[in-house]
Amino acid sequence: MKKTVLLALIVLLAFVRPLHAQERVINIDYRKTAGPLNTFFKECVGAGRANEGLRADWQQQLAYVRKQCGFKYIRMHGLLTDDMAVYKEDSKGNPVYNFMYVDALFDFLQSIGMKPFVELGFMPGALASGDRTIFWWKGNVTPPKDYEKWGALVKNLTTHLTERYGADEVKTWYFEVWNEPNLSPGFWTATMEDYFRLYQYAAKAIKSVHKDYRVGGPGTAGAAWEPEMIEYCSKNKVPVDFVSTHAYGVNQGYLDEYGNSGTVLAKDAMAVSGDVLQSRKEIAGSPMPSLELHYTEWSSSYTPADPVHDSYHSAAYVLQKLKQVGNAANSMSYWVFTDIFEEPGPRFEPFHGGFGMLTIQGIPKPVLYSYQFLNRLGNMELVNKDAASWVCKDSSGNLQALVWDYTYTVPDATNNQQYFIRDLPSQSKGKLKLSIAHVPAGNYALEVYRVGYRSNDAYSTYLSMGKPARLSRQHVEQIKKQNDGTPFLKEIITVKDGVPFVKELAIRENDVFFFNIIRL
Repeated sequence: MKKTVLLALIVLLAFVRPLHAQERVINIDYRKTAGPLNTFFKECVGAGRANEGLRADWQQQLAYVRKQCGFKYIRMHGLLTDDMAVYKEDSKGNPVYNFMYVDALFDFLQSIGMKPFVELGFMPGALASGDRTIFWWKGNVTPPKDYEKWGALVKNLTTHLTERYGADEVKTWYFEVWNEPNLSPGFWTATMEDYFRLYQYAAKAIKSVHKDYRVGGPGTAGAAWEPEMIEYCSKNKVPVDFVSTHAYGVNQGYLDEYGNSGTVLAKDAMAVSGDVLQSRKEIAGSPMPSLELHYTEWSSSYTPADPVHDSYHSAAYVLQKLKQVGNAANSMSYWVFTDIFEEPGPRFEPFHGGFGMLTIQGIPKPVLYSYQFLNRLGNMELVNKDAASWVCKDSSGNLQALVWDYTYTVPDATNNQQYFIRDLPSQSKGKLKLSIAHVPAGNYALEVYRVGYRSNDAYSTYLSMGKPARLSRQHVEQIKKQNDGTPFLKEIITVKDGVPFVKELAIRENDVFFFNIIRL
């Protein structure tokens, strides 16, 4: 009797199991468009500091990232810091300006088709009211000793940029005053009211050169001071064209350039994106409801010593957040494009959790490919009810689908520095089925790309090498070769009249797929 019951259960399970197999179906109609694709995700990208932009390896990496990902603007700290040599005073206290290094940096940006998102900071030593600095490269974070001289510096710089690049070009730039002044005394040793004074002098100086130049702030951490900023500018008739702020996806905050506090990736499904939506809501309810919103820094974590940045999880994380933001932001500037980044001093470890999309040696991390895929999407978005994908087409009739799974896998009471340094095999999420109806009949070349565990996952390759403390040229070449972003599937398909295009694939936790369907 027991054997009969057991046999019956086995037979029953054989039929039940397929019914419970996970299948994610994305149904698309080629004829139904949602409108032009909003490309806010590639408006801007971040870099550590201006002086790093004078290095050959930094410039080579930026040119590569610009080509792959299509970023238009770049924002960085330290344009006015002493290592850029912009300001000193003579023996009588008269200002002496020098923009030689600024010119070299901005000329390079122009040569690769990029524009500066000009962050005005930090304080030149000769103009500073104190000696408090931040980071290894000693950015001075004190207010000016003379606000009139601060305004004159900003006006002189703006005038110089106009003379060198032309007003029509500079009108396309953005000027952001300072960085994270709400983190006191880290980035600003004074009060919010003192920051508003700093902003007022800078904004009026910029507008005195050309009324159409765009200026904004407060560039705060954690979406702070936004209503206060708008109210101040509205009440005091101070020019403001955009609101800027920052958000990171970890629970523990403040400054931690060495990664010592033990960051924890937030479980909150709307981390980062919830801040952006709230910022847009605050602007909409303000006296200036049409202001642009720029998140001039964002990432999964606020420290350049967090292994989540190196992990394949970040590729899906970034796409999830950008999708959730929708049309709320004018730009979301990923912090940053390269691990050539020296806030805690020069780093030499191959994978140290740096912010970058590329390692110091130029090895692409998984997140680089997410931005590359975004840049390859066609200009017309198709109607799509799936919350974790974009499907687009271009003017040539080619189709592109960017699909991902984002799964939070960090165990409770485990910080990123403990978790993301491990080899982390991904679990199955069942089947993915992409079905596109009414695709014009004909022959198509299908290319499918994947980022995920051990697929364009440089850090896993590094772990398999035994985590060498230094990477030889051969190591670098091997890692790049194994994670070169080439398609894992290529085939020619024929679409017949009335028959939808269908493709099924197995999908795992935190996989990212890019389908490129090219009409032949």
